[in-house]
Amino acid sequence: MGKVVFLYRSLAYRNAAADMLRKARKLPRGAERSAARRYATALRDLAQTEAWLEGRVANQPRSVRRMRAAASR
Repeated sequence: MGKVVFLYRSLAYRNAAADMLRKARKLPRGAERSAARRYATALRDLAQTEAWLEGRVANQPRSVRRMRAAASR
C-alpha cells in the first residue's frame, strides 16, 4: 500500500508542477510569471525529495555531482 500512495503523491506533485509551468508560459513576463515558475520548481523539487525520502532514487545525476565537486574546490 505504501508504494501506491507514494506513486500517486509523486505523480500529483509532478502533474501540478507541469500544469503550473504551462500556466507560467502563457503569462507575460513579470513578477506573476516568475512566481509561477518558482512555485512549479518547488513542486518538482518536492516530488524529488519525496522520492529520495522513500528510497526510490539511488543517486543524483552526474552533472549535479560534478558541479558540487567543482564548487567545493
